[in-house]
Amino acid sequence: MARFMAVTPSQQNNQLSFSPLASSLSDFSGTKLHYSHINFKRKQWQPKSASFYVSASTTKKILIMGGTRFIGVFLSRLLVKEGHQVTLFTRGKAPVTQQLPGESDSDYVDFSSKILHLKGDRQDFEFVKSSLSAKGFDVVYDINGREAVEVEPILDALPNLEQFIYCSSAGVYLKSDLLPHAEVDAVDPKSRHKGKLETESLLQSRGVNWTSIRPVYIYGPLNYNPVEEWFFHRLKAGRPIPIPSSGLQITQLGHVKDLARAFVQVLGNDKASKEIFNISGDKYVTFDGLARACAKAGGFPEPELIHYNPKDYDFGKKKAFPFRDQHFFASTEKSKSVLGFENEFDLVGGLADSYNLDFGRGTYRKEADFSTDDIILGKTLVSV
Repeated sequence: MARFMAVTPSQQNNQLSFSPLASSLSDFSGTKLHYSHINFKRKQWQPKSASFYVSASTTKKILIMGGTRFIGVFLSRLLVKEGHQVTLFTRGKAPVTQQLPGESDSDYVDFSSKILHLKGDRQDFEFVKSSLSAKGFDVVYDINGREAVEVEPILDALPNLEQFIYCSSAGVYLKSDLLPHAEVDAVDPKSRHKGKLETESLLQSRGVNWTSIRPVYIYGPLNYNPVEEWFFHRLKAGRPIPIPSSGLQITQLGHVKDLARAFVQVLGNDKASKEIFNISGDKYVTFDGLARACAKAGGFPEPELIHYNPKDYDFGKKKAFPFRDQHFFASTEKSKSVLGFENEFDLVGGLADSYNLDFGRGTYRKEADFSTDDIILGKTLVSV
């Protein structure tokens, strides 16, 4: 049940290591970048159909910038399973491989024996150029790049690169009265993701064969952003869930495993050449609906939803809610019509997959913090 509650606030190492491892409203103005082309629980993660598990015609030598958490973890497994030689470029501060929840020992050992690691700091541009040019790669997946200046040395080092596949963001779109966001829509050069826009522009200007993927909100096992985890913490504690404004704001989530499949599907795909694709879930959902979907996925009772006016509160630097307080969703029709891409997970099924393989096992990235909830609920915080 939901109720509106109007409450008064109470108050690196750059040494080269390369080896196999054993273990919203707008005035309709903005900037357009012009391109040349413009069931519930699953025991195993398997694509529905072979047609959605695209394999490049030949084995590729692939570099993933990042790859040790979330998107890269699932992407690297798919690429290795297809027989590609995959190298992860990381600073080496986190384990390069980890056994996934539900992954068999044999599958993990097989993956660990095949993945390669290139240790370095991508901010050390000279090191990037020298190490990449020495090794040579056919394809680069840039999962963690945020600025164009980080991508330029990669392009310099690999003049014969066959494809550069970039993880951008739907956050680049200009706020608009007209939704959903489509790939040809105006973008916001002042957004916090402006570096991704500049990277897309750089890729176009350099004449490389590139593909850019723009996810909306991503969820799934190992999510380091408190998306579904934020709701699961409150559901597990049996607390009300505070939701800003009416709770009817519409948003969109896409499962990380579906996103990884999309990244594989554009590999060596002529239809993806110099193209941008939004990738996310098939359905849009309200904030209230998402809270209820999380409850259903985790087997919790119907949650109590508390609506509040965020303008009545000063939460300091803390975020009281994990989503933009606005409508925010994008069309995925282009990926369906051009690539034939289809998601494997619906929202509740995807949330159940996330819960069963992660939070439900007692693992999560961040401890529960209900301090902003308590401000909203008018409770007094007690230091422990």
